[in-house]
Amino acid sequence: MNLPPRLLARAALAWRGSALRRRAPRMVGTGVLVVLALAHAAGWLQLPVLSSLDQAIYDARLLLTMPRQMDERIVIIDVDESSLARLGQWPWSRDRLADLIEELTGRQQVAALGLDALFAESDQRALLALQRLASSPEHGSAAVAKWLQRHSAALDADPVLARALRQRPVVLGYYFTGDRNGRRHGQLPPALAPAGPESARFLNWDGYGANLPLLTSAAQAAGFFNAVADSDGVIRSLPLLARFDGALYESLALASLRQARGAAAVRLQIAPDGAGGSVLTAISVHAATGGDGARQQALRIPIDAAGTALVPYRGPGGPQGGSFQYIPAADVLSGALPERALAGKIALLGFTAPGLMDLRATPVSEVFPGVEVHANLISGILDGRVPERPDYARGIDVLILTVAGLVLALALPALSVLGALLLGLGMAGALVALNTGLYLQAQLVLPLAGALALTVMAVAFNVISGYFSESSAKRELAHIFGTYVPPELVDEMLKNPERYSLKAQSAELTVLFCDMRGFTQLSESMTPMEVQTLLNTVLTRLTRVIRAHQGTIDKYMGDCVMAFWGAPMPTPDHARRAMRAAWDMQQAMDDFNREHARSGLAAPIRVGIGVNTGVMSVGDMGSDMRRAYTVLGDAVNLAARLQGLSTTYGVPIIAGEAVPGQTGDLLWQELDCVRVKGRHQAERIYTLRARPGNVAPEPLQAELQLWQRALTAWRNADLTTCRALLDELQKINPEFPLYSAYAKRVEPTPEPGGTPPLRYTE
Repeated sequence: MNLPPRLLARAALAWRGSALRRRAPRMVGTGVLVVLALAHAAGWLQLPVLSSLDQAIYDARLLLTMPRQMDERIVIIDVDESSLARLGQWPWSRDRLADLIEELTGRQQVAALGLDALFAESDQRALLALQRLASSPEHGSAAVAKWLQRHSAALDADPVLARALRQRPVVLGYYFTGDRNGRRHGQLPPALAPAGPESARFLNWDGYGANLPLLTSAAQAAGFFNAVADSDGVIRSLPLLARFDGALYESLALASLRQARGAAAVRLQIAPDGAGGSVLTAISVHAATGGDGARQQALRIPIDAAGTALVPYRGPGGPQGGSFQYIPAADVLSGALPERALAGKIALLGFTAPGLMDLRATPVSEVFPGVEVHANLISGILDGRVPERPDYARGIDVLILTVAGLVLALALPALSVLGALLLGLGMAGALVALNTGLYLQAQLVLPLAGALALTVMAVAFNVISGYFSESSAKRELAHIFGTYVPPELVDEMLKNPERYSLKAQSAELTVLFCDMRGFTQLSESMTPMEVQTLLNTVLTRLTRVIRAHQGTIDKYMGDCVMAFWGAPMPTPDHARRAMRAAWDMQQAMDDFNREHARSGLAAPIRVGIGVNTGVMSVGDMGSDMRRAYTVLGDAVNLAARLQGLSTTYGVPIIAGEAVPGQTGDLLWQELDCVRVKGRHQAERIYTLRARPGNVAPEPLQAELQLWQRALTAWRNADLTTCRALLDELQKINPEFPLYSAYAKRVEPTPEPGGTPPLRYTE
């Protein structure tokens, strides 16, 4: 197959380049995606979409793994609508709150009571009422004013509440601020511990709103109830410790838990941060020494670098959520609960009444009681199921992205679309399985969005870019082979162009040579234009037949055409296809001759076809200036010689002995055993006597049986028998030249004892 230099140059660019060079653009593009993902994982580049995706993945996993069971160890004393209807609007008087505290810590004997409320102002409502009465023009009197001056201290209810707080496991609530110019109100409780360098990244506040000094001093403990939302406004974690004025303060949840365990001690677990410093990684709550509390197991609470702990939500929130028991505060004050009904439990005072409800947006619900967020964290700490977002999570993410990125960058450009999709699905499944397994087994919360997004984007990029790249390669392949290979083969090759190349290789193929008989003599009486038209017409018909049987045109040599089967696309039945093409080429020339006989063409054009099957070299061969996709080898030379023998034996088609072995169901007639020029080994040659696929008629089968007997007699030097059989064959089929050719061989009779030699064709 001779290719023009321009096509060869384009083919060289498309097919002779190394696989790495062809895939380099996609590898580089995938590498850019990997770099972006690594920059996000390392914190050098913030990609909000990945952060949002990680949050969505965490929320989905949390919802799927929530226990959705009630925790009997924690109860919520609910200032609900019914309690306000029975006891009046909030805030209630301090003496009523004192009664509530005494009922819960005395008669009910709760282990701890956390108040998710703030008492920053004095409760002097009775005193203020009398003062307004004394100052009224209608009711005021000097006697009332004098009485107030003498007994004002007795009308202050704050000491009543302070007395209820003393020596009881009650935790007051307060809050820190960072946006009020350092405004400070009330009195903070004692700090939990000094703030060391390991807490440098903790939330650092500059103001607060705390309880009255009288109440703070009377209470056993106090904890801040700040909730810090993520970028999307959802509360997924609560700060357990916070920095203020160089000291660490504990949260309401941590303080309530410590009180429930007998004012348990807190130990800070410090680990290296990888940059020469240290960081707090967890808090351990130990039971107070002595008594039963000494036998309690220490509770470990993992925290992140900001001092926050992820909240392991149990289920839907609110009184009907089923995670915690909600008890109306009015029922507690009325004594409706049996004595010690709440013994040993942790109670949290909170609000669900309209107008007072402290609502939060959480992964569980967009409307979630704030007090229940603290309850969920305490419950998770007691169960030891607080998820951990370790300080080394970023390093693991970088490692996973690096490994996944290398696999994707190297493998995807080499895969088909289906292969790329399967690799992407497999890698995404492996990443999800690994991440989920670590979450379920070790409660580790590791980033996943970056690796998943990288996988999806890399697959999409390679599929899209591969489509355009393969489209270009397919167009190049079609342009190179389109003139020489049937369109059906080109379509098949375009499905997977990587399988086909111009590289030389050895393969068993079938080659065909077809030469026109009488064309040279005919052309002598024609003008050049007429010769060109006639030649193009004949070659076009022959080429159509070859293409119809999916053959590859090798070259045109004057009035001869060369084709082969089995390359560039492997074809297992290449011999059968070649023989079908040979038969149809003969029939096509018969049709051509009949058509041109009617138009006045002087002499018919016959064809001689040689076909052979064998191992040969196939590929792009030639010089730097001109190359050709062709076949070479001894089997090719033999086919050319067999084409020349067609005139000697008077048959249009001659095939080598390897061809019938691969097409045994065709009707073959053995011609001779010859030794051609350049070969030392004799070769049996055959011709095709019936259209492939047709059943031979009985007369033809009888003729072939008679011929086989004559050929056997010839080889056994039984010339008398051979001559008789040939006479009979000539009577049966007088127009078949083979029989007359053999009849000449047996005349004159050889000397006695002589043996007819093998035919030599030079």
